Amino acid sequence: MRYLVLSDLHGNWEALDAVLHNARGKYDKIVCCGDLVGYGPDPNRIIDWARADVYAVIRGNHDRACCGLDDLEWFNPIAQEASRWTMAALTGESLAWLRELPAGPIVVDGFMLAHGSPLDEDEYLMTLTDAANIFVYLEANLTFFGHTHLQGGFAWERGKRRLIWRPMEDESESLLYVDSDGLYLVNPGSVGQPRDTDARAAYAIYDSKTREVVLHRVGYDFDAVRHKIESSGLPPVLGARLAQGR
Repeated sequence: MRYLVLSDLHGNWEALDAVLHNARGKYDKIVCCGDLVGYGPDPNRIIDWARADVYAVIRGNHDRACCGLDDLEWFNPIAQEASRWTMAALTGESLAWLRELPAGPIVVDGFMLAHGSPLDEDEYLMTLTDAANIFVYLEANLTFFGHTHLQGGFAWERGKRRLIWRPMEDESESLLYVDSDGLYLVNPGSVGQPRDTDARAAYAIYDSKTREVVLHRVGYDFDAVRHKIESSGLPPVLGARLAQGR
């Protein structure tokens, strides 16, 4: 089975559309590590798509905040403003659907989905040291996570820890083989708000038969999203930073 693995879409339809076109024919099912909304101008369109097409999805911290399940006090002022805008823009059906999303981690066909850490959905896994404290608690040898907006991840193979690298800026993909005796924490990257200095939308394809994960990057129309953000009344900085990948 081949899975399209997504995370941190953040209401960016143009980025998602580019990913779906780029991944066409490469997957059988879609899974998502959360944060479908927040920041971007198309939260309802993203949710309508997810309800129809996504096989398994968990909530992210922005999903919780934008449907009223969380206080906004932990967000910075820009994120607070974007969350309030999103909450006002969401339809009743979209709000209800977000409120029912499960917390991670969940096991899906033998692998795990988490938003932040498998131990805490709000914890950021940024370094090998962060990951070292998590490996011993994993319930599957492959876990996909999001939250950091940084594509890549961490591996534990033959008693040694190492980084999993994203594609370089002159590459469109990078390959990871998942050893059955290893442990892997893989971040597919952010579809709608990359923050690893590469502005291209990020995603992953996992083939459970070959045990390969391919990390992908694809360009999209940043300016179209920026114009939507500015015309919608969202903070303009949310559009300006898309082209910077920050």
